[in-house]
Amino acid sequence: MNIVTELRRHLHILALFAQNSVISQMEYRFNFITGIFVEAAFLMAKLLYAVVVYKTNVRINGLSPDTILMFMGTHLWLTGIYMGLFFNNFLRLSEHVRTGSLDLMMVKPISLQFLVSLRVIEVGMPIPNMIAGTVMIAIGWSAAGIPLTLLHVAGFAAFLLAATVLTYCIMIIPSLLSFWFVNTSAASEISYSVWDSNNMPASMYNKWIQRIGTFVVPVFLITNFAPMFVLGKLSAAELAWGALAPVVCFLLVRFLWERALGVYSSSNL
Repeated sequence: MNIVTELRRHLHILALFAQNSVISQMEYRFNFITGIFVEAAFLMAKLLYAVVVYKTNVRINGLSPDTILMFMGTHLWLTGIYMGLFFNNFLRLSEHVRTGSLDLMMVKPISLQFLVSLRVIEVGMPIPNMIAGTVMIAIGWSAAGIPLTLLHVAGFAAFLLAATVLTYCIMIIPSLLSFWFVNTSAASEISYSVWDSNNMPASMYNKWIQRIGTFVVPVFLITNFAPMFVLGKLSAAELAWGALAPVVCFLLVRFLWERALGVYSSSNL
């Protein structure tokens, strides 16, 4: 089976996952609507950062409040992606490992990693974040006077795609640790804290933190590289790393996944 056929097959299955998730969530419409309002309330708290940025006219390494707004909008947009595609699935992965229900998924004629990563797609909760993120990016883009060229749009979209892959790779690690450890809540809390600290330009941190967050655990690529590309602030080396990092991280996660399955022992045995 060639790569194109396999890709089309998995995209078709992903569409079925999305369809089933929508049907399931529409059975409890009040819960669906409540989830949107709760996420919108959390979003209001996050938007206070934007108010503070404009009220104080803060500048970070020469970045104006308008350009900082693009970084914050990118963070919100990726938060919506994370909440919609990955969050519930990663929580369930830990539960599958603890209860042994992973056994039933292992016999399915599909990639187990694909199945446990994308089986449940949250439809409602990402909506507030993605709408607010898109608006903030658009406002910052326009106010900063960045030309709306094909190169800028394509580059920004490409780095958003790379950021989605990196989000998956970084945020799945606490769930993978559940193959070795009974309780991984501490690792999850650390990952959530790292995620929330990434809503501002990385240049606000010292050089060592920037290097670690860019080249060791490339979390800063998620929020920073798309806005930095359209602002013309990425060097040739950073552009190359921005393209290479998602591939390297995915291969590392794939290796960790194989090792995790190697030590898996069903609780039903």
